[in-house]
Amino acid sequence: MTPTITRLTRALVVLLVLVTWRSAEAQQPRVARIGVITNSSPALVDALRQRLRELGYAEGRNISFEVRVVAQPERIREVAAELVGLGLDIIVTSGTATTRAAKEVTSTIPIVMVSVGNPIAAGFAKSLPRPGGNVTGQSLMGPETGLKGLDLLMEVLPTAKRVAVISSPEVVPGAALNVLGAMARAKGVTLQPVELRRPGDLDSALVTKGQARPDALLFFGLRFEQQVQIVEIVARNRLPAIYGTREAVDAGGLMSFGPRLPDLWRGAANYVDKILKGAKPGDLPVEQPTTFEVVVNLKTAKALGVAIPRSVLARADHFIE
Repeated sequence: MTPTITRLTRALVVLLVLVTWRSAEAQQPRVARIGVITNSSPALVDALRQRLRELGYAEGRNISFEVRVVAQPERIREVAAELVGLGLDIIVTSGTATTRAAKEVTSTIPIVMVSVGNPIAAGFAKSLPRPGGNVTGQSLMGPETGLKGLDLLMEVLPTAKRVAVISSPEVVPGAALNVLGAMARAKGVTLQPVELRRPGDLDSALVTKGQARPDALLFFGLRFEQQVQIVEIVARNRLPAIYGTREAVDAGGLMSFGPRLPDLWRGAANYVDKILKGAKPGDLPVEQPTTFEVVVNLKTAKALGVAIPRSVLARADHFIE
């Protein structure tokens, strides 16, 4: 074999290797990078992952996650900026504070929100059917949800006339509380609004000068972790209360009415899938929960001397004994 043919053969081999390598590289699926910023239980993120697996995604093959659990509210914006700096494809946020922080630091990366109280009032969406911008996802509740929780509480405590409604000002706007208050007055119940910024403030809020001690508590639009942290304070004050999440009842609260949080995270995965397939977040309607669950802690009811009526027991989805 002549030197010329040898060199030509070698060149062809090199060219074949390069073509094969480029072809294999082109066939490798692109790995979508999903950021998650939450102040809720990190276990809820597993529901997001599971649903994405059902939709055909596999970590390390075509999707990866950057999860940040932020316990300190003052660090949320810093963490959101860190995630944006990673060049992610989508950011999933839990709650109003994390969604606001993400929206403040990026107007281009799609944001999928989970359990936001009122996305229109918060400025995340122009409307529920067509949010516009780079934010979409799921709204958690409206005044009607609070009223249903109040109805359930009154069914258990028919003689209660004063109910303190505990909410976070960053989640529930004053207009929503006004609507809920009007609904309650129509039922002969007076609501005492209590704004709660830190769980530890509840003790002093319950003994505000000039206000009588409430007969019961309604937690409306309070962040997940705040509700869980507050259970011990409520027990110490020996007040019956209804929460918005089952997790608070698991921790010792009396009862809860609200959507299942894992379902909301599974719903967020559907948004992620649509956006990765080319949908624009501003064109995807904001959804609201359609299924709710009632959870009752019978042990706490006994400790408080509260008799749970059969009508409530019949509607309860879960009991804790």
